[in-house]
Amino acid sequence: MGPYAFAGGSAVVTGAASGIGEALAVQLAGRGSNLVLVDRDEAGLTLVAERLRAAHPGLSIATHVADLSDDGQTDALAQTLAAEHPETTLLVNNAGVALGGRFDQVTLEEFDWVMAVNFRAVVRLTHALLPALKAHPGAHLVNVSSVFGIFAPAGQAAYSASKFAVRGFSEAVRHELAENRVGVTVVHPGGIKTRIAESARTGSGVSIEEYEAGRAQFSKLLTMPPEKAAGMIVRAIEKRRPRLLIGWTAKVPDVLVRLMPGSYWKLIARRAAPAKP
Repeated sequence: MGPYAFAGGSAVVTGAASGIGEALAVQLAGRGSNLVLVDRDEAGLTLVAERLRAAHPGLSIATHVADLSDDGQTDALAQTLAAEHPETTLLVNNAGVALGGRFDQVTLEEFDWVMAVNFRAVVRLTHALLPALKAHPGAHLVNVSSVFGIFAPAGQAAYSASKFAVRGFSEAVRHELAENRVGVTVVHPGGIKTRIAESARTGSGVSIEEYEAGRAQFSKLLTMPPEKAAGMIVRAIEKRRPRLLIGWTAKVPDVLVRLMPGSYWKLIARRAAPAKP
């Protein structure tokens, strides 16, 4: 396939009210893509859409509000997108949530909340829009996984499970869609400065002390501006890259997992442990 053509195409972006999703919407509009923006934050989504309409009056910019943790809302959204936006040439499954706590500190309901947003919504929306993508040879699919879809740290069983699932799903679909000339990119961001740390939930069995320590440590890693990450994703789409690692916090673990597939956590945990006084 040749480079992806942004101008005149139509991109569906989930999690578009903030962070990487908002930055992607801005950059895609700058390249001439019509937009279909999805988020549960209606107020934030409206502000993003209004700003983009003012900056790009010639583009079509639609919004859809849905909570992807609700399977019913996700199914309804999927049907609506398929019916109202058959012109879709790019789908970016970006929306995601996080949950802190060891597996024995979270409930099954909390675990399922993560899987619903991070994985099941990706599957449902991709399945619904696959006919539209296949109807436009040269279309593209982007699924945002995580560095935790490359390695699995303690305390992130739910998040890692969801992001490893996205990775495997994306790779299989990439192989299936090659004959239809539809590209697939799976993205593994490292420390991107988004609201995910603020909006992350904590397992019911996690103490306040563990919660504060974990959130502080997590926040320290979130340093890259979302605009920079979005720029890398846009270039990866254009070049049809199958896999994108964003930042040293994704690239270093990727190497460690390759070199030490069964023992990488010993090294990472040792480096991450707080210094003794």
